[in-house]
Amino acid sequence: MHPNTIQMGKSRREFIKTASATTVGAAISPALFSNPADAKASPVTICAFTKCLQYIDYERLGEKLAFAGFSGADLPIRPDGYIKPENVATELPKVVKVLKKSGIIVPMMVTAITIADDPEAERVLGTASELGIKYYRTGYLSYDQTKTIQDNLDIHKKAYEKLEKINRKFGIHGGYQNHSGIRVGGPVWDLYWILKDLDPTYIGVQYDICHAMCEGGASWSLGMKLLAPWIKMTDIKDFIWEKVNDKWKITYLPLGMGMVDFNAYLRTYTRLKISGPISMHFEYDLGGAETAKPNPTISVEDISVHMKNDNAWFRNKLKEFGIL
Repeated sequence: MHPNTIQMGKSRREFIKTASATTVGAAISPALFSNPADAKASPVTICAFTKCLQYIDYERLGEKLAFAGFSGADLPIRPDGYIKPENVATELPKVVKVLKKSGIIVPMMVTAITIADDPEAERVLGTASELGIKYYRTGYLSYDQTKTIQDNLDIHKKAYEKLEKINRKFGIHGGYQNHSGIRVGGPVWDLYWILKDLDPTYIGVQYDICHAMCEGGASWSLGMKLLAPWIKMTDIKDFIWEKVNDKWKITYLPLGMGMVDFNAYLRTYTRLKISGPISMHFEYDLGGAETAKPNPTISVEDISVHMKNDNAWFRNKLKEFGIL
């Protein structure tokens, strides 16, 4: 898709709505969910990153995730998340129990943890471990512009050595998301220098193909291959480059409508024998819900339909490659 495709007399919201209407029929075929148990029995756990629904209660969250065909939830457990770290000991067991009633498991979560000395780390990771949550996303790391790149990486490596130890203590894996931009992980290769001597069982990468293609263009597969031993979780979303006010920016879109080459990605994914839970993100325009605003301008029912469409599209793609 050409970067200017979205700029043809339609707003971003109109583009998404129109494009969705023309593809939903193909994406949500009766055969795909003819037996709801098929989705639950899959060897691949596809989780919904629930940031876009963190303004609804636990029961309704379970209902909407089940409606959208997900088998798992990726819960934000961070200061601005669905559950605040200080409340994790009481609230996380509750939400896990409630979601289970809707057939939704919680294999993973998102945190702001970057160092083992974080006062919330033991509480959050200990509670998660007791509940059988085996994976979490760490917080982001930044570059100190007064230091060299290598000095920055050496500092972060020492911090991750300590983080590996606390993860080992609780039997949990912490994965860093490669996110486009100038923070650590943007270029992808920098994560290798931090992780290369650490145990992938306990510390690694939550590989995000969307952000890898944003920054890596056609070379993303090299970074993925370099990091493969440490990739224990993956993220899924789609994007295009869009020109707004003479500046290029990343615009997120529903799956299959953007620039992510999912065929090339899944070939590489299969060849490198990547596995682990998959977290599907919904960063495109959902009336503000995509940024976790508590009062989005579209209904939770419409949001869950978008989630269902993306899930169905991606499940079909996984079936094409024999992953599902």
